[in-house]
Amino acid sequence: MRKLKFLITLIITVLIATGCASGGKEKPRKDNWNDFQTYKKVVIGFDNTFVPMGFQDKSGKNIGFDIDLANAVFEKYGIKVEWQAINWDLKETELKNGNIDLIWNGYSKTEERESVVQFTKQYMVNEQVIVVKKSKNIKSISQLKDKVLGAQNGSSGYDTFNEKPEVLKNIVKNNDATQYESFNEALIDLENDRIDALLIDRVYANYYLKQQNKLDDYSILNAGYESEAFAVGARKADITLVNKINEAFYELYKTGKFQEISKKWFGEDVATKEVKSK
Repeated sequence: MRKLKFLITLIITVLIATGCASGGKEKPRKDNWNDFQTYKKVVIGFDNTFVPMGFQDKSGKNIGFDIDLANAVFEKYGIKVEWQAINWDLKETELKNGNIDLIWNGYSKTEERESVVQFTKQYMVNEQVIVVKKSKNIKSISQLKDKVLGAQNGSSGYDTFNEKPEVLKNIVKNNDATQYESFNEALIDLENDRIDALLIDRVYANYYLKQQNKLDDYSILNAGYESEAFAVGARKADITLVNKINEAFYELYKTGKFQEISKKWFGEDVATKEVKSK
């Protein structure tokens, strides 16, 4: 009798595991909106060090502009967000494999990424900048010749750095940038003179230096690249999910919730024209 019960339990366990595995494999190939509604959960991958977009505070709580915005979006649909910290260099792989459902964390829309990811409307404008110590007396990009530059692995800034070598890559030391897992690590090295300059998102640079009361100690230079914009990345098959996020952006702006979140983190309305209109 015990053996029979054991066999039945084993069979059920295998069937559940097989079903889960099958669902995981199917996830990247289908529109999952019905599943999100059924299970009331969506998994968002983010870099939990990217202030002020999405990061962990000292207590371990996930906070930031994107955290608040995503939670507000899915609250409209009765869906809870599960935040999954990921290696930012592997974000598209995590999405493709079905480990996460969205990439949402100051994720810049680029042509390269658009070939593998479906983007929502762009909701915020950003640009790449160079941060240097004022004591270095560097006031233009041309003065970075043979200087040590830092950048984050897998960031849009580093991608653009390689795509447009004539702007920076051809003049900095070793024609490459020292790569970091997070901007936090890079900023520590910048402060301790292990690198001369850092290629970074303006929103991160402004927020970090302000929070550390170090704005007067550093210069922020335009990196020389075109402006970019943040959008949410989804799998190509999740068309309904993307449409629902776009609709929520508009509704949140119409009710003033988008502006409320924006002013909380930036002191101003950062919404794009795409968000403000259908």
